Amino acid sequence: MKKVELLSPAGNLEKLKIALAYGADAVYGGVSHFSLRIRSGKEFTFETFKEGIDYAHSLGKKVYATVNGFPFNSQIELLKKHIANIAALNPDAIIVATPGVVKLCREIAPHIPIHLSTQANVMNYLDAQVYYDMGVRRIIAAREISLKDVIEIKKHLPDLEIEIFVHGSMCFAYSGRCLISAVQMGRVPNRGSCANDCRFDYTMYVANEEHGTLFRLEEEKDVGTYIFNAKDMNLASHLDEILSSNAIDSLKIEGRTKSSYYAAVTAKAYSNAINDFYDNKFDGNKYQKELHTTKNRGFTDAYLIHRPFDKNDAQNFEYAMSKGSYEVSGLVLEDGEHFLCKYKTYPNEKIEIFTPNNTILPLCDNEIGKIELLDGTYYITFKKITTIDNKELESVHSGNINPIKLPCKLPYLTIFRVEADEVE
Repeated sequence: MKKVELLSPAGNLEKLKIALAYGADAVYGGVSHFSLRIRSGKEFTFETFKEGIDYAHSLGKKVYATVNGFPFNSQIELLKKHIANIAALNPDAIIVATPGVVKLCREIAPHIPIHLSTQANVMNYLDAQVYYDMGVRRIIAAREISLKDVIEIKKHLPDLEIEIFVHGSMCFAYSGRCLISAVQMGRVPNRGSCANDCRFDYTMYVANEEHGTLFRLEEEKDVGTYIFNAKDMNLASHLDEILSSNAIDSLKIEGRTKSSYYAAVTAKAYSNAINDFYDNKFDGNKYQKELHTTKNRGFTDAYLIHRPFDKNDAQNFEYAMSKGSYEVSGLVLEDGEHFLCKYKTYPNEKIEIFTPNNTILPLCDNEIGKIELLDGTYYITFKKITTIDNKELESVHSGNINPIKLPCKLPYLTIFRVEADEVE
């Protein structure tokens, strides 16, 4: 049985490295407005994206470049240059959304595999066949597809790779086919500038133009006004059913604009779930504890397992984004001997250490601090806060970019975290 790929979001170089360290087999990201995530696209330059691709390849892992926007006529010549520039970086695939861009990629970069974006909304084997005949090697199925339909596509096209979303934000419309942001804010979702208007709270009114009357609708207590706000997808507990189908080649996590902590936790949780499945020890509840530490809008198992009309828990009426139960307080630097503060750190405070999979940490106790293992969890306590230049501080906060000494060497990109209640 071929092992499924775990594909994580990479909004910038740090997130790329963290996702790979915590279990992802591949990452996806992009440069410029031809990607559907403008904010994350601006965090990558061609130089840093190339650095990320080379870094992934040095680990035997992959990077897929997003060029999945919907171009205007005025942008096509610029798009051609962009595709050539991306291809020169040697990504493992280019993700595109339209037939015309598929054709352009085939002409400009015939050596780079093409993956079809979820924006193309492939739901059946007829559409999949058309794109496959055009040269697409993988389709990223619409979030609204059922597992039964994925299996049917695979049966008709066994050589076509199929990628599905298993975690992250859900769109109010069909995988991004939404005009609310364009109408209200002038920001076009399918060209990478969605303002997330569906996440706003709305007050509803009833108007009678004949009489000029306007009534505000009073809503039932605790129901709320987030009328378009979908919960976040979370299919970790269903991976056994998904992987047993043998129809899926890649499991995708949404979230290029989300935090480095999100990239780490989701990669670790889903890689654990995948490994447990192949080791015949899958436990559907095991992976949820960590996933619930990330910021989310509440979770739903979305539509892959259940059809939309069977669902009554996919919408969050109360809030647009929860706090999450943990905050990142530090990140270990590449030398393994220092960390960068991400929140605030004081002497004599016990801080939890969150590590990549299967990491065994050294235990130590010296003048700088100590690392200990308590009930299966590693903790670090600093006896003093000392910078790389041997300056001792009373405390260190996120605005301070001085590397801080560790009591003993730790793996690159190890995360320090504290419970959210402790940081309010």
